[in-house]
Amino acid sequence: MSTPHQNRAGNPWILFILFFIVIGCTLTARHCYPDSRVVQQSQHQYWRRVPLKSTRGIIQDSKGNALVISETIPSFAIDPSMIQSKDLEEIAQVVSSDMLADIMARMKTSSRFMWLNHKVPENVAAPFKELRTKVRAVIEVDEPYRKYTNQRLMSHILGFCDQDNKGQAGIEQEWDNTLYSPPGQKIVVRRQNSQAASLMEQEPERRTVTPVITLTADSRIQYVVEKHLFKTAEQERAKWAVALCMNPNTGEILAMASYPTFDPANRKSLELDALSNSAVSRAYEPGSTFKPIYMAIALDRGIVRKDEMFFCPAKYKVADGFIRESDARIALGNVSTAQLLIKSSNVGMAQIGVRARNTVTYETLQTLGFGQEPDIELPGVARGILPYPENWRGITPANIAIGQGLAVTPLQLTTAMSAIVNGGKLMSPYIVKEAVNSLGEVVYKGEPKIMREVMTPETTAWIRQVMRLVVTEGTGKKAAVSSTHIAGKTGTAQVAEGGKYAKGKYVGSFIGFWPYEDPKYIMLIAIGEPSNGRFYGGDVAAPVFKAIVEEMAELEYYSL
Repeated sequence: MSTPHQNRAGNPWILFILFFIVIGCTLTARHCYPDSRVVQQSQHQYWRRVPLKSTRGIIQDSKGNALVISETIPSFAIDPSMIQSKDLEEIAQVVSSDMLADIMARMKTSSRFMWLNHKVPENVAAPFKELRTKVRAVIEVDEPYRKYTNQRLMSHILGFCDQDNKGQAGIEQEWDNTLYSPPGQKIVVRRQNSQAASLMEQEPERRTVTPVITLTADSRIQYVVEKHLFKTAEQERAKWAVALCMNPNTGEILAMASYPTFDPANRKSLELDALSNSAVSRAYEPGSTFKPIYMAIALDRGIVRKDEMFFCPAKYKVADGFIRESDARIALGNVSTAQLLIKSSNVGMAQIGVRARNTVTYETLQTLGFGQEPDIELPGVARGILPYPENWRGITPANIAIGQGLAVTPLQLTTAMSAIVNGGKLMSPYIVKEAVNSLGEVVYKGEPKIMREVMTPETTAWIRQVMRLVVTEGTGKKAAVSSTHIAGKTGTAQVAEGGKYAKGKYVGSFIGFWPYEDPKYIMLIAIGEPSNGRFYGGDVAAPVFKAIVEEMAELEYYSL
């Protein structure tokens, strides 16, 4: 039995234990369940998320030459609340009177920010930089800027971006998600010496690379194509013009030019008419450049024989209308099947057209890609117009045979003609060779793709022979060059407006391939609505084709 003295002696230990229990609970509460305000303040002082800068990706040509890169460019703003009266005189020397009035009005409010000029080129930035040294209220901000290294070259392929660097046209728009690399974040802590360090010594860093889109287009070929196309379009005062060069065996786009053009770095110059990429978005009646394709269909379907003869008067009555030769005063008389293409006879082709079964012809044209949207890595691709066969009444079947009554895009026509050049295979066109995202992953790889076999090798070989004769002795003589053998077909089509053909409006075109013995290139030239007197394809388009091929031959020679 304990004594009273012993009970009194044990009391201090109980108090001591209770004291430590209270202290322990308090420390546990403070460390494990701290006040949210304390947490926020400590994080601000000792660790934080630091944004990592990111840049929009590179677009380059097939040879690795950079076409579009990202740089920083200064923008200038001002804090109206910091402006003093003596500053107004300096500011007035740089900004417009309207902007100065706006600044003075904001000085009387609580406004703290106002843009003076966005993304200022170096040759314009000097006055703003000097103003910044004199007026404390002026702020300079570095912003991302898209630089198009060759200015207007390939503008319709590349497209452009808005003020926020979002793609608005061309590759910039179609591949916006790949080219845009979202900014990352890194968690850092502040040590006792105030230096920032990684939160964890072994923290794996975010692996980022600059995204890259590699095109199939060659900027050297593109330069040659644009130079000659634009020169002719301006000389002939054309409303629009197109040049499209492909590899007929693979579907690779080597050059694609559209007139009028624009400067992708200067949004103030972006006129609506110039923004359209006519190579993929414009639907027009192809005229006689369509005849080799229709002839190939007729031969494969047994509608016509290679050894037939046709009597061709100056005009030929079909249902409720007439089909006329390009020169309605001249009757060609008896013409062979081959001569129908060599002399580009409308009357002879119309006779083949009325023999064909509408449904069969329609379905075959669909398999060739007409009336269908081509699968190419660009925005704004048109389907063209291929009327349903139940609407092929009266003269329509004859019109289809001569390239009227339907509308095609330059890309559709060139792709379909490539099937004749390569032996009957319809290739899927493509303009992007490879796409690499910000993680270094190849997210797309463009490769030759055969969509289907559309013609027999025997038929295509015969059509190629005839197209060679078109250049040597027919309507395409002005496309001939001395360095290689050209084969092709001219075309002169009327322009339809409001359901009728407009008087004096034409599209002159030429589509050809080379070298004839082993084709590696196919190219379409179309000059839309020239107004300087000439409009026949053999006169306005064939010479452009010739000039481009000759200069491309020089490029190949010097690159050996």
